[in-house]
Amino acid sequence: MSLSTARSFLSVACYGEQELDANSALMELSKWFIDCTALTSLVKLLKSRPHLSQSAVEFLLGQLHLSCDSSRVLMCHALAAIATHLPVLGDGMLGDLVDLYRVASHSSTDKQQELLVSLATVIFVASQSSLSAEVKTVIKQQLENVANGWTVYRIARQASRMGCHEFSSELYQCVRTRVASEHFYFWLSSLKEFSQAEQCLSHVEDGDYSGAMSAIAEALRSYQKGIASLTAASTPLSPLTFQCEFIKLRIDTLQALSQLICTCNSLKTSPPPAIATTIALTSGNELQRCGRISMQMKVCMDEFRSLAARYADLHQSSFDADYATLRNVELQQQSCLLVSHVIEALILDPQAASFQEYGTVGSVQTESEYERRMMSVFNHVLEEAESLTKKHPPVSHLHTSCLCDAVIALLKVPLSFQRYFFQKLQSTSIKLALSPSPRTPSEPIPVQNTQQLTLKVEGVVQHGSTPGLFRKIQSVCLNVTSVLQSKTGPDYKIPLDTKTNEIKQRVEPHNDYFSTQFLLNFSILGTHTVTVEASVVDESGIEWKTGPKTTVSVKSLEDPYSQQLRHQLQQGGAQPAPQRSTYTRF
Repeated sequence: MSLSTARSFLSVACYGEQELDANSALMELSKWFIDCTALTSLVKLLKSRPHLSQSAVEFLLGQLHLSCDSSRVLMCHALAAIATHLPVLGDGMLGDLVDLYRVASHSSTDKQQELLVSLATVIFVASQSSLSAEVKTVIKQQLENVANGWTVYRIARQASRMGCHEFSSELYQCVRTRVASEHFYFWLSSLKEFSQAEQCLSHVEDGDYSGAMSAIAEALRSYQKGIASLTAASTPLSPLTFQCEFIKLRIDTLQALSQLICTCNSLKTSPPPAIATTIALTSGNELQRCGRISMQMKVCMDEFRSLAARYADLHQSSFDADYATLRNVELQQQSCLLVSHVIEALILDPQAASFQEYGTVGSVQTESEYERRMMSVFNHVLEEAESLTKKHPPVSHLHTSCLCDAVIALLKVPLSFQRYFFQKLQSTSIKLALSPSPRTPSEPIPVQNTQQLTLKVEGVVQHGSTPGLFRKIQSVCLNVTSVLQSKTGPDYKIPLDTKTNEIKQRVEPHNDYFSTQFLLNFSILGTHTVTVEASVVDESGIEWKTGPKTTVSVKSLEDPYSQQLRHQLQQGGAQPAPQRSTYTRF
């Protein structure tokens, strides 16, 4: 590190403009960097001053050889954080990291185990999801010599987060038989299958469409095995809701991508008939000019839009997720929206399609290597599609090839399994209590149809060990709806707005407790199902569908006076009078 670099770096880091020689500068930096708070400040500083990142990384790498284990762990965390935001760890630095890993640990103390995990993480970041055989051998040798099962699992978890799926699969295979619970065994088995599935997709090559379909089919087989093991790993205390839904969406996305390639190939196997132009002129539908592929493409477009909506629902229900996980879900959603937009722009409606709304994709600041690669694919696909729509009318082999190339480009980016998939740092749940409540769960609450039911809803917000780590609850939204399940008695005409209750209230918890009341009307005789669903609003005003959802049955009964009057009129042979209710009084 040069004297000028040290001076500028210290100046930006608020060390002032004092004259320092090279040795004193490095000594000051050494004292400063071993503190955790200072390293955190350094990472934040380099986000706003990225031109200093390379110098800081070189200095930290040099200090790794001279520091104690506790300082090495902190420096590795800082290196991983810096290199995640900016690709400043090159292949030349990877050799130094591997050499350090060879001599990193000679005992099984906690600090040594932590150092193994931290160093492996930095190596994964530097390798950018492509580990050489030498690097794998070095890491495996150290793990076999001194690492315990928990350390192996943590390193495998980091490999999955960084996209090194081949290596993570091998580690999961090693550690899954070293657990004491069958739930942990099934959990590790599912992770192994997921890593193998993503590894199948890494062999896809540009232009090899049949190979892409084979890779997707092989990946789907592993994913199906994995989702079965994941379901077996869930327990009432740990239902693994996010994990199951994320994997289901991944499976459906791969199936949709495979179906899109099949649809593109259908242009060769089933081209438009000779009378396609005549049919299009007669029907007034220009899509008929393309033959049956147009309708198949519309089905594919609708499927990708449906997947994007499901990803949005998953995002909205993940209140406790960290920011990187939420961004990962957003990227999956954006990839589905991208494919649906390209289908529409290339084939279904080229005239109305616009690329202006996607013009800001490249200007978004990326936070990880996975996000950078995904954004690069997005920009490339949009550029190719926009160029093609201006030059060639639909639909030709150029259009279908562009779609297939987009699919392969998305598949070639290794999926990143983010922290929330493995670890829940923030835990928030809501417990609801309704009154009145039935004496037995299957018994409905009786209420007369001329009266209104006062439903009291009480709730408690429960937190884990680190409440508000990522976001805090500002208020709780309660949505109460009722639906008529079965109808009894004569069919009188009732205004439409009384058939269903739909009320929404927002309450602010005090000391994690909240309470409110709803006034519900059940003028229609019969059994009604009342549903109370809770959602939370954070400090930014964003609503999250956290649940829970509670239901209770209410039976609307005819009031005694109206029932007696109706019986008297029926016995006298007269026509029954209109039902007495709140509407007949005015």
